[in-house]
Amino acid sequence: FPLVSFLVGLSSQGEFLVEISGTTVTITCPFEDKGIQWDPSGRTGDTEERKFIIRDHDSTPANLSCSLGNKKRELYLNARVCANCEELDTLMVAGIIVADLLITLGVLILVYYFSKGRKGRASSGGGSRPRGQKMQRPPPVPNPDYEPIRKGQREVYAGLESRGI
Repeated sequence: FPLVSFLVGLSSQGEFLVEISGTTVTITCPFEDKGIQWDPSGRTGDTEERKFIIRDHDSTPANLSCSLGNKKRELYLNARVCANCEELDTLMVAGIIVADLLITLGVLILVYYFSKGRKGRASSGGGSRPRGQKMQRPPPVPNPDYEPIRKGQREVYAGLESRGI
């Protein structure tokens, strides 16, 4: 499935229709009559009525022109092509987005369901604690060895000096 893009090259002389499919670029001249002459400026391509077809385009810019009698239209083609691209239409892109949203919603529901179930099991699980009244430990007793120095107690600590090693 090649990538198909439709580009319109606008110039003061008229509109070109540019179609890209894989590495093939098809340019349609704005003139509607038969007998159109193409000037591809060094490009090789096939002509079919109003169309100029460049096969295996290498994404380099090109100047093209088509003429009918004394009327001439010019186009600067700067198209990037891709050999391994896939064609995506609007319906397929919308389907991918909807499927992604549904999968995300499903994952959210599963996470909610299992997290809700784990809360219930964790609180009712048989542990070492009794199920009755919750036991709370009192705050730890402060260690008297580490009491803060208060005013008037400095002389107790004045004899302590740091020892050199």
